[in-house]
Amino acid sequence: MLPAPAIIDIHCHTAGIGAGGSGCFVSTAMRRNFRFNFFLKTFGVSKTELELHGDALVLERLSLRLEESRSVSTAIILALDGVVDAHGELDEARTEIYIPNDFLFKGCNKYRNLLFGASINPYRRDALERLEQAAEEGAVLLKWLPSIQGIAPDDPQLTPFYRRLRELSLPLLTHTGTEESFTRTDNRLADPQRLRPALEEGVTVIAAHCASNGRNAGQANLERLLPLFSEYPNLYADISSLTQLNRLGHLSRVLQHTEIHGRLLYGSDMPIINSFVTSPWWHSYRIPVDAVRRMAAIANPWDRDVALKQALGVTEGILGNSRRMFGIKT
Repeated sequence: MLPAPAIIDIHCHTAGIGAGGSGCFVSTAMRRNFRFNFFLKTFGVSKTELELHGDALVLERLSLRLEESRSVSTAIILALDGVVDAHGELDEARTEIYIPNDFLFKGCNKYRNLLFGASINPYRRDALERLEQAAEEGAVLLKWLPSIQGIAPDDPQLTPFYRRLRELSLPLLTHTGTEESFTRTDNRLADPQRLRPALEEGVTVIAAHCASNGRNAGQANLERLLPLFSEYPNLYADISSLTQLNRLGHLSRVLQHTEIHGRLLYGSDMPIINSFVTSPWWHSYRIPVDAVRRMAAIANPWDRDVALKQALGVTEGILGNSRRMFGIKT
């Protein structure tokens, strides 16, 4: 049974090609990649529609689809900053996808069920000023994808940035584990052990995807993450993407560690939940076929995702953690 509509999705993406003066862009390499059309389809838009109506159309459709959900009431929509060059400026040549804060701040403000999640590459020349601006504009967290943004979370240069994050009480949602959605990555940068400096500075850190895949230093990333929970009470993790075809069994492995249930936060990784790679049928080896059939028939992607995660053992307590963390009334 689905819970009352009070769940906050802390991990929801948007898309943009630069239409309507959004400032977004997608690199030529990514546009030529099969992922480009796949992602547009999962968002429920086409390139032609975006060119006609502007990139804000994605946010409009996300909000409308979310409004129909019986289980999830609010989503944090994530910006995505790019790679930065040696001068601290955006390096468009090495950036595959760029979703600027300004576009997202303005877009989210139009919808009561969408919240602004900022993204700032800390190597930007004006990173601290951008951080101040994001906080003033109501950002509820900061998002990093180190393996594609070229961010080394354990770089000592980032200490001032971490200290200001802590002072602003902005959580850092940062990808952990192997990244597979881009054409080039450096997955060494998504090693959970690199989060220690931010945690030491008192930043509330959310390990996206619970480091559920890949390896670093000859060890599974999840095994590198788990010991940190006992060391740092300011460490959390989200359960986004853990039902994907390429991560079968990961959610169950995470849930075995009941000592961290109070630190797990609901995230969907929308738009991936609106695709075949998260079909409940992939989990029919663990869930009765009748239950899988019922879940597969759920039209709303958030409701289907929540139902599947509940069937795999996610508790109502876990589903409510994000609401308690962000203190958002829904």
